[in-house]
Amino acid sequence: MSIGETVPSTPGIRRERVLIVFAAIFVILNRVALQFALEQPWYASWPVIVWAACVIALHVMLNRLLPRRDPVILPVIGLLSGWGLTLVARLAPPFALRQMIWLVISSAAGLLMAFLPPSLRILRRFRYTWLLLGLLILAATLFWGVNPSGDIYAPRLWLGFGIFYFQPSEILKLLLVVFLASYLADKSEIIVTTPVKIGRWNLPAPAYTGPMLLMWGFCMILLVWQRDLGAASLFFLIFLAMLYVSTGQPGYLGVGLIMLLIAGLAGYAMFDVVRLRVDAWWNPWPEAGDRAFQIVQSLIAVASGGIFGQGVGLGNPGFIPVVHSDFVFAAIAEEWGLLGAVGVTACLAILVIRALRIAARAADHPFRALLATGIGVSLGIQSILIMGGVLKLIPLTGVTVPFVSYGGSSLLSSFIMAGLLLRISDLETRVRLRRKTQPMPTVDTTQELSA
Repeated sequence: MSIGETVPSTPGIRRERVLIVFAAIFVILNRVALQFALEQPWYASWPVIVWAACVIALHVMLNRLLPRRDPVILPVIGLLSGWGLTLVARLAPPFALRQMIWLVISSAAGLLMAFLPPSLRILRRFRYTWLLLGLLILAATLFWGVNPSGDIYAPRLWLGFGIFYFQPSEILKLLLVVFLASYLADKSEIIVTTPVKIGRWNLPAPAYTGPMLLMWGFCMILLVWQRDLGAASLFFLIFLAMLYVSTGQPGYLGVGLIMLLIAGLAGYAMFDVVRLRVDAWWNPWPEAGDRAFQIVQSLIAVASGGIFGQGVGLGNPGFIPVVHSDFVFAAIAEEWGLLGAVGVTACLAILVIRALRIAARAADHPFRALLATGIGVSLGIQSILIMGGVLKLIPLTGVTVPFVSYGGSSLLSSFIMAGLLLRISDLETRVRLRRKTQPMPTVDTTQELSA
């Protein structure tokens, strides 16, 4: 369908429009409440105007490009990104402009996914090229990496361009999902049907698992080398989940989790940052004023929020170091309370469920099904890791809340993932509608009756 064509308003488009209105009401009311609480002038509301322009532009353009898309995804990511923009303006005002610019760039990148061929052949065919490109960009941080905080001892995980910083591991995460979806779509059946038997154990054949493990291993080595252990844990869990979904072998999942536990113990012995996070998770109170200050302040913020929260702009989440990035969920729990925390969790859960629903509809096309599954799994695992860390349910990993936390590269990769889901959902809906409208094959019953 060309951009110039007029698209009839389908039930899905009308449903999406209604949901966007509800999201806009929530975002605008929160922005107004924040301005009243901080006594800001009315012209300070320009970030919401830019956000509204991005969401409306996406809705209008997608109506022409992907009219049969999933109607829930855009309103949910619009709600989360608008909420996140308000949080950045509340928690780190100097970064609000950067986040707004990244929102515009991310929206354009998500829309660009609608122009991909329906088969997504360019992603599937050049899987090694895409992943190698991501590895090269990540490896560049070994030589030109910087840390926005200016701490010379902190990991240099970013590439700097003026006042903007880009974290290559976020894009590599997306490219790894694309690679695994493509490789497992081609090789998963062979991996299952041609095992190597060693004693009583059936192991996957190295000839078919070797290239996948080699590429994934390069990712892990680079991440561990840079001490980006949160991203390394996320990559490992994404790999395990996609391997299990594609092969249906729970043994791989069990072995992988044991390996993750062993790697965690080794990391505890080798890396100070892992030791700090595990100790702070296990018992933060003896060092509440020192090494465990961040997690203790996070727990206090969550507890002080209660059910309904302190109110937008009325809490004290600024006591938490790096609250606008790693601990944004604690700020939500303090100022929006339990209702806000459950709301964010529900929105992220909806995205995961819609991704898995899209994957189930694409079951006849393994690559698209695995790609949608990988995107859903990635968003879900990332959310669990950071929210569990903030609540002291698991050791803190340092990843971000998708669409909400400050961070341009995280926002960019999340919007691209959402754009791919919209692309796949539109195609699968068209296929299902085409099957319904095709006439049933006629059967000549005359010969059967005469027989």
